[in-house]
Amino acid sequence: MEQQVWAQHGAVTTMQQDPRPLVRAALDRARRIVGGVRSEHLAAPTPCPEFDVRTLIGHLAATLERSAAIGSGGDPRTVPEFLTSENDDWPAVLDAAADRYWQVWEDDALLDKPVTAPWGTFPGRVAMFMELDELLVHGWDIAVATAQEADADPALAEATLGIMKITLPESPREGFPFGPPVTPAPDAGPTERLVNWVGRASAPWSGRRG
Repeated sequence: MEQQVWAQHGAVTTMQQDPRPLVRAALDRARRIVGGVRSEHLAAPTPCPEFDVRTLIGHLAATLERSAAIGSGGDPRTVPEFLTSENDDWPAVLDAAADRYWQVWEDDALLDKPVTAPWGTFPGRVAMFMELDELLVHGWDIAVATAQEADADPALAEATLGIMKITLPESPREGFPFGPPVTPAPDAGPTERLVNWVGRASAPWSGRRG
C-alpha cells in the first residue's frame, strides 16, 4: 500500500536528478548549525516537542545512520532513534554519522536500486531526498531553538520544497512520518514554507531566529 502511495504521487517516475549535491549542501548547513550550539543551549526546547536540542542533534545524526542502513539493505529500525555523546562533542557525532552515510550513498548504482524503509520501497534516490528533508528541517529546528540563522540557501530550500511536494502528498499522510501541512505566512521564505509543508508550525519560533 505504501509503495503504491509513493508511485501515485510521482516520486518513483519523476525525480531523476542526482540528490547528492543537494544532500551535501544541506549537511554542510547542518554542520554549521550544530557547530554554533553552545552548552547552555543543549537542554533548550525545540519545535519537536519530544526532543530538546541535545536529543534532536542526536536524532539528526541517527537519521544519517538509518539512511545508511536503508542503502546497505539493513533494517533501519535496529538503529537507535537518537545517538548519544558522553562529552557533548556533537559536531564529531554528526561528522562520524555523515562519514558512514557517504560510505554507502557514494555508490552511483544505489540511485536507481530499490531500497526498503519502514514507510515503503522505492528507488534509492528517493531515500536520499527524504534525508535531504531531514537535514534541512531539523537544521531549522535546531537553529530556531538556539537563536541562529534559520534560513537555508533559498535555491536549496526551494529545490527541496519542490521535491517534497512530489514525494509527500498534502493528504492523506497515513504511513508518512509527517503531520498535516501548515499554512505559511504571506511573507514566508522558502525554508519556512518547507517546514510548514512537512507539518511544522513556524510562527511560534519566528521571533527566535538569528
